[in-house]
Amino acid sequence: MLIRACVGVAMLLSAAPYLALRVESVPLSAIVAQGGLSEDRIAGGLKEALQIGTGNAVNLTGKVDGYFRNQAIKILMPRQLQTFEKGLRAVGYGPQVDEFILSMNRAAEKAAPQARKIFVEAIKEMTINDARKILAGGETSATQYFKEKTSDRLTTAFRPIVEKTTNETGVTRQYKELVGRYQTIPFAKNQSLDIDQYVVGKALDGLFYMVGEEERKIRKHPAARVTSILKDVFGR
Repeated sequence: MLIRACVGVAMLLSAAPYLALRVESVPLSAIVAQGGLSEDRIAGGLKEALQIGTGNAVNLTGKVDGYFRNQAIKILMPRQLQTFEKGLRAVGYGPQVDEFILSMNRAAEKAAPQARKIFVEAIKEMTINDARKILAGGETSATQYFKEKTSDRLTTAFRPIVEKTTNETGVTRQYKELVGRYQTIPFAKNQSLDIDQYVVGKALDGLFYMVGEEERKIRKHPAARVTSILKDVFGR
C-alpha cells in the first residue's frame, strides 16, 4: 500500500510539464484517493519540505560569504549606478568600489538569519487549501507561497538589521564618498539611491532563490528526502 501511495503522489509531483498543467484542476481529495495518503499526511509532508528547505536556505545565506561567494545571488552595484561604477573604476577607485560591494553583501548575510522564525510562522499558518495549491503548482510553487506570505514581514525584519550593519561597516558613508568622488569627474551625472532599501530587496531575492533551489532538490532528488514523511509524499 505504501509503495502504491508513493508512486501515486510522485507521479503527480514529478510528471512531465504537460501533466503538471492538468493537475491544477485535480482536487487534493482525488490525489489522496489515488495515492492512499491522507490530506493531513500530504500537508505534513509539504510543511516538512518547507521547513527543511527554508532552513537550508537560511543556513546557506546567513553566514560569511553566503551571498558574496555565491554568484547566483551576489549583490552587485545597482543597475542604475553601473555607469557610476565604471566611471570610478576608470579613475582608480576600483578597490573602494569592491569594498562597497562586499559591504552590501555582508549586510545581507547578517540579515538572513532573521528569516528563520518568520518562515516557521508561515509554515504553521499553512492550511489544507494552501497545500492543494502548492501540490497543484510548479516545481517552485512552495517558494511562491513563501513569497506571498512572508515578503512584507521579512522586509520589516531585514530593514533594521541592514541599516545597523551598513552603519557599522560604513556602507552608507562609503556610498556617499563614492558619489562625491564620482561627481568630481567631468560630465558626471548626479546619482541618488536608498542603499538600505536596495540591499534589503536583493537580500530577499537571493534568499527566495535559494529556497527555490532547495525545493527543486526535494522534488527531484531522492537523496534530499531525509525524513520518512518526505519519502512518503515525494518518493517514487
